[in-house]
Amino acid sequence: MHVLSIFGTRPEAIKMAPLVSALAAEPQLRSTLCITGQHREMLAQAMGLFGLKADRDLDVMQPDQTLNQLSARLTMRMDEVLRELRPDCVLVHGDTTTAAACALAAFHLRIPVGHVEAGLRSGDMKAPFPEEMNRRVVDVMSEWMFAPTPAARDALRREHLGGRAWVTGNTVIDALAATLARLDADPALAATVANRYAWLAPGRRLVLVTGHRRENFGEGFRNICA
Repeated sequence: MHVLSIFGTRPEAIKMAPLVSALAAEPQLRSTLCITGQHREMLAQAMGLFGLKADRDLDVMQPDQTLNQLSARLTMRMDEVLRELRPDCVLVHGDTTTAAACALAAFHLRIPVGHVEAGLRSGDMKAPFPEEMNRRVVDVMSEWMFAPTPAARDALRREHLGGRAWVTGNTVIDALAATLARLDADPALAATVANRYAWLAPGRRLVLVTGHRRENFGEGFRNICA
C-alpha cells in the first residue's frame, strides 16, 4: 500500500512527524511525504527537528495571496501530484487550508482520505476562521477519521458521516515524547538546548503564547496581553 502524507504548516509537521516516521519504518508500506509550503521557514524548522525530508514540495505561497487563490493553487498542484504518484490513500491533518484543499483533490480522484485530528469543533463557523469550516469539510470527505478524544469521536458520530472514526489520542504527545527521548539519548543536544534557554532562570514564571490565528491579529494580541 502506498500512503501519501500531506502537510504544509509548522503545527501539522510537529503533529504528523511521529506518524510519518512510523509509516516509513513499516516494511509493508510505501510512504511518501508531500509538503505544500503553506508555511516556509517555520515548516523547515519543524521538519529539521524531526529529521523529515519531503519527497514533493508544492511551493504554493505567493505574496499577498488570498485564501481563494491559495486554495486554487493547492488543489491544482495536488491534482498533478496525485495523478503522478497514484497513492492508495492520503493522510491530512487538522484544519488548515492545506488539509481542506488536498483532501478535496484526493476526493475528486476517488482516493481515500484519512483525517488525523478529526472531530474537533467550536460550533461557530466563523471562529476560528476558516479553520472550523476546513476541519468539518475534511471530515465529510474522509474514509477514516482519527479523533484525538472521545468527545471528538462523539461529535463525528452525531454528524452521521460516512467514514469510520477511531479514538487515537493526539500525536503531539508522541512528538513530545520523541523529543524528550532524543534529549535523553544525546547529551550534547541536551546541553545545546539548555544553553540556548539559560535565560530561563529557575523560579521565573513565564507564559508562552502562540497567537498566530487570524482572529488574534491587531486587537487580539492586545487582548491576550491584557
